[in-house]
Amino acid sequence: MGACCSKEPYSDGVVEDAIEEKELEDEEEGDVIVGDYGARMRLYGASKYTSMYTQQGRKGINQDAMTVWEEFTGDKDMLFCGVFDGHGPYGHKVARHIRDTLPSRLSREIKTSQNNSFKSRDADGKRDNSDEVNKNKGGKDSLDDDDSSSLLLSSWEATFTKSFKEMDEELSLDASIDSFCSGTTAVTIVKEGNNLIIANLGDSRAVLCSKGPKNQLIPIQLTVDLKPNIASEAERIKNSNGRVFALEKEPELFRIWMPDEDCPGLAMARAFGDFCLKDYGLISTPEVSYRRVTDKDEFVVLATDGVWDVLTNFEVIKIVASARKRSMAAKLVVKHAARAWRSKFPGSKVDDSAVICFFLKNRTLLTRSFSEVTQLSVNHSELEGYSDVSLAKFETYSEVSRASLNHSEIAAVPERFRSKKREGSSENANTDLNSEEYEFPHFRLQKVNSSGKFPRLLKVLSRRKSTRAYKGVETVEV
Repeated sequence: MGACCSKEPYSDGVVEDAIEEKELEDEEEGDVIVGDYGARMRLYGASKYTSMYTQQGRKGINQDAMTVWEEFTGDKDMLFCGVFDGHGPYGHKVARHIRDTLPSRLSREIKTSQNNSFKSRDADGKRDNSDEVNKNKGGKDSLDDDDSSSLLLSSWEATFTKSFKEMDEELSLDASIDSFCSGTTAVTIVKEGNNLIIANLGDSRAVLCSKGPKNQLIPIQLTVDLKPNIASEAERIKNSNGRVFALEKEPELFRIWMPDEDCPGLAMARAFGDFCLKDYGLISTPEVSYRRVTDKDEFVVLATDGVWDVLTNFEVIKIVASARKRSMAAKLVVKHAARAWRSKFPGSKVDDSAVICFFLKNRTLLTRSFSEVTQLSVNHSELEGYSDVSLAKFETYSEVSRASLNHSEIAAVPERFRSKKREGSSENANTDLNSEEYEFPHFRLQKVNSSGKFPRLLKVLSRRKSTRAYKGVETVEV
């Protein structure tokens, strides 16, 4: 933390190709831990709908943390995810403590709110409850969901606020963690059906990627970076005798300071911990918001300021959308952020980064990586008419081209035979594939998404100008 946001545009051509291939090995699925109410918790890795990655910067121990809870509160259609950016001498301990305990506390509060809602509905009767729902329908206080267990927005806000407050109070009493001058941000999302409930504390950020009328990518920022220079935040801090100002060497970065001492200089207006400032305007009350997921919405990115300080919202969603595999999306963002730090701030230390990419849709066949489609296509039922030998050679020496994807075809790479005798080349063309006299060309293997893939035919032809005969291309429609 500490670097100001740069307004310099960040563009480097093809997004994924600019990162070293060895840095983009497929992310493992990650260990699954059973949490409260049978939820499936992950601290790293990827799943069907999520991609997670964090990387230590050059400032010391990694103070960023993250978590994803699938089947949150035991509901198969509910998910919780959050990223936490620690700061101060023991910020890493605070961030990890909040990561490990906040979801459990929040899930219990959600269960309590749901039970209270059921009791209230039973007491009021179905007719009165229907009137209340109709009264609130379409307003700020209602969530558009047919599920009777869905809470009103006011209930969600109260649940998050209570959970965050109790979490902060518990932290203040924990003697094992020195949080007097250390703390953490928190940006969290609960997805319940098509409802997104976002709770933000500090300057980490959540951004939604949606599609415009011309199918273009549109970033929608779901949170506000709660900096001390925001008018409402600054007013609260000054009313509590705290001070807000920026140092001469950092004119764009405003911080909170104690009344009579130039410390600690916190660059956010809300946080867990940092109890030296809790009497001077710093609060742990989250800003809660809501969004209804539409057909145009693609994914959500949650990240710490190690990403947002050097990459714009559009750059981040473009990077995620360019990933060949979902499991690599978060890692791709982190690698680009680290490179942008070195480019934009060569004299400063790279900040820690943590990213969660949460995808809202199933991935279609045509958007999968080449390696995924190749294996799927070769095993397609319509290829049953091929002989075993043909299928074996076809699977080993085939390539799925971009044109093939667009036309739902698989084009077999022309098979070239090397004859030990140049005479009778026309007869050799029809020789059995298993003949010991001939062999397939030994192409150089390239690694793409941890799968072997042969070079494209045009590149091979451009490198090797040969007069040898080629067998015609066979095309099979799938």
